[in-house]
Amino acid sequence: MGEKKYDLEERTAIFARRGGAFVNGLPRTLTNLEYGRQLVRAAASIGANYIEANEALGRKDFFMHLRISKKEAKESLYWLNLVECDRSDSGEKDRLIREATELMNIFGAIIRNST
Repeated sequence: MGEKKYDLEERTAIFARRGGAFVNGLPRTLTNLEYGRQLVRAAASIGANYIEANEALGRKDFFMHLRISKKEAKESLYWLNLVECDRSDSGEKDRLIREATELMNIFGAIIRNST
């Protein structure tokens, strides 16, 4: 009672903001600049596609956007594993990896349980 239902739109937006803040703190290397751009795009796309799924025009559209959200979460994992961070940032990197994995699993479960 009184517990707030966790909003997946909010959760994905928080992930995107945290990903952006993480990228802003990375060492400025050529590879981090490129990997960081890709991470920011993928992280933001998770929530954007989830919002699109919630506004879907039909079942096919709904599932397509959920699959894209799952795919973008997986892509975020890829870029997180490629960026090079200082030891002080490694804790946040690990937390972001865990969150991306959880989001990927959540979208996978929604897809499995809705078909």
